[in-house]
Amino acid sequence: MFSKVPLPSVDKTLELKRRSARILSGQAAEKLDLRRNALLGLAVVWALGAPLAARVVRGTIPAVQAAHAKGDITGTWQGTAHGSGGHDLRFVLKIAKDEKGTLSATLYSIDQKEKPMAGDAVRFERGTLRFVNQFPGLTYEGKISADGNSISGTMTQLGSFPLVLERATPETEWATPAPPSRILPMPTDAKPGVEVATIKPAQPGTQLFMLVVQGEKVVVKNFSLKFIIKFAYDVPERQIAGGPGWLDTEKWDIEVEPDTPGMPSVAQMKEILQQLLAERFALKFHEEKRNMVAFALTVGKNGPKMTKTADASESANFTVPLGMVSARSATMGEFAHLLQSDILGQPVVDNTGLSGRWDFTLNWTPDETQFMDRGMRAPPAADDANAPPPLSTAIQAQLGLKLEAQKADAVVMLVDHVEHPSPN
Repeated sequence: MFSKVPLPSVDKTLELKRRSARILSGQAAEKLDLRRNALLGLAVVWALGAPLAARVVRGTIPAVQAAHAKGDITGTWQGTAHGSGGHDLRFVLKIAKDEKGTLSATLYSIDQKEKPMAGDAVRFERGTLRFVNQFPGLTYEGKISADGNSISGTMTQLGSFPLVLERATPETEWATPAPPSRILPMPTDAKPGVEVATIKPAQPGTQLFMLVVQGEKVVVKNFSLKFIIKFAYDVPERQIAGGPGWLDTEKWDIEVEPDTPGMPSVAQMKEILQQLLAERFALKFHEEKRNMVAFALTVGKNGPKMTKTADASESANFTVPLGMVSARSATMGEFAHLLQSDILGQPVVDNTGLSGRWDFTLNWTPDETQFMDRGMRAPPAADDANAPPPLSTAIQAQLGLKLEAQKADAVVMLVDHVEHPSPN
């Protein structure tokens, strides 16, 4: 697969280890932070199931070992995540540093037809690398080895999986895809429908989940029909009732070519899927109000602790890994909707009365009832005195808001009829 590279002599290896030990014990890593506003692509969900075992490419040369014994994180790193069902995904992380010492990085998933993801925050301190892309909300965090040639870490996005990255050399470096040709957005006033659609059952055991726009196509991989309905109609799964049992259990792979040229927006993507559901799955439903448990979001007695967005013309941007929300330019209505659709799966009403847009970060320890609509399960609570508080406590302490359960009338979607898809 890759040619073997001769290792240094024993004497040189011992000297490298001594130098590494002196450097690692005597120097503190420089704290670096890069914040860049990069919204790449229209990925709604791109996630790998967990757990996955990492398989990596190995191969270094003495010059690389010497350079990274000095704590240099720049260069190209690569590794393969190996999942059940034979789905291997190769990742390449390219890290650079400018003249001021600020780090930047770009992540490539070279087996998927996705745009490269630029890091909105890249940090390397005390031997730990942290890469964050805010949309679609992906984080990689790993610890560099003593010889500076590998990083053992975890990638997180709607779930997490281990990924070991190895320092690549010119001989071992994988080729990254050429940038795709730019596709113009679909006109904002366009009402797209379905030109051609391919639907087939997902392969059993598949650990890859996708709901994205690829060029002009809408692509769904390995999602249940109930999840697709939830996304298309913007309603929590707990507010979808009726229908056959396979609505939850059977998973589908779908590709849709719209009848309108251009890259669809998220709203247009939902319109396309609504038409697909009606035409190919014969979906029929009606709505009714039911009294059910809901949550009210209000302002605490000491007022909000969030920061007003400097540029209110920006649209909302959320990063939502497990147990964290990082929000930029978000209205309280958008935050309430995020709590409803992604975290609680139950109606959340914005009763704050706060206008404008806000920036904030929220950290909490999720419980087993949260993130269920995203197919995630919170790990058992650890006996850790430093663990973040529960959600309602965190919202009050960190944001100056209150989240309280109450009974309220909520709209429920009742599925009257649905069929297995018509032939392609």
